[in-house]
Amino acid sequence: QVQLVESGGGLVQAGGSLRLSCAASGRTFGSYAMGWFRQAPGKEREFIAASSTTTTYADAVKGRFTISRDNAKNTVYLQMNSLQPGDTAVYYCAAGPLTAVVAPLYAYWGAGTQVTVSS
Repeated sequence: QVQLVESGGGLVQAGGSLRLSCAASGRTFGSYAMGWFRQAPGKEREFIAASSTTTTYADAVKGRFTISRDNAKNTVYLQMNSLQPGDTAVYYCAAGPLTAVVAPLYAYWGAGTQVTVSS
């Protein structure tokens, strides 16, 4: 069992940056693929980035967002730069057995953190 807690969300102006953190419980954090997703009101949950032995990004964030992880701290990060109003959403981290771009392949989810980008 893995418990995930996101933090770092907030309100930022367009062009600004935020860094999200996701702290995980458990001693096997390093064995999990970690993903970030987001969900805007009225929209489906959308893949953002994932990290295991490799990293992968959605085209919408490639070059602006960076996923990283510190296995010693059981934490995964999402550095978000050049934020735009279209990035406004609740951001979720997730843990699963392999790097995937689809939400059902992740077994564990955090409660999410709100990111709001004003124009």
